[in-house]
Amino acid sequence: MTSIDVLLKRNQEIGDIVPGDRSSPRPSMHIAILTCMDARIRVFEIFGLLQGEAHVLRNGGGVVTDDMIRSLTLSQRKLGTREVLIVQHTECGLSMVTDEEFKDELETATGLRPTWAVEAFRKVEDSVRTSVERVRRSAYLPHTENVRGFVYDVKAGSLTEVA
Repeated sequence: MTSIDVLLKRNQEIGDIVPGDRSSPRPSMHIAILTCMDARIRVFEIFGLLQGEAHVLRNGGGVVTDDMIRSLTLSQRKLGTREVLIVQHTECGLSMVTDEEFKDELETATGLRPTWAVEAFRKVEDSVRTSVERVRRSAYLPHTENVRGFVYDVKAGSLTEVA
């Protein structure tokens, strides 16, 4: 049985028990949360979220990239969000590589060099500050006054505000 099969089986077993309002694509709390794809970050549990309360955007590192700006722009301009919460974390895989190392590795393996930025970093706090500034400076986002950034400690489960 594949992991997909296991997840589909779990979905059938739990049925419709997930609490929250699914009546609208507009998040009732008018917030978008951007975080890392790391499986240790359980966004709904960390913030006590119910379905329908927030947009949750994830990528490697939880960094603000052009694609995240695209999603945030849709979230704000078409679906009513007005706040942005950025959450990166301790022990992130992106702090253990460099852009050039990873691009070299991919080029060796595939013969192609990625055109996209890896967005590797050494200090997570600096990366959070950079991401917050990218949101605040985006001409596409009408709501940049309430953007906050945090580091989630994956061991302690605590959040520390950095921006």
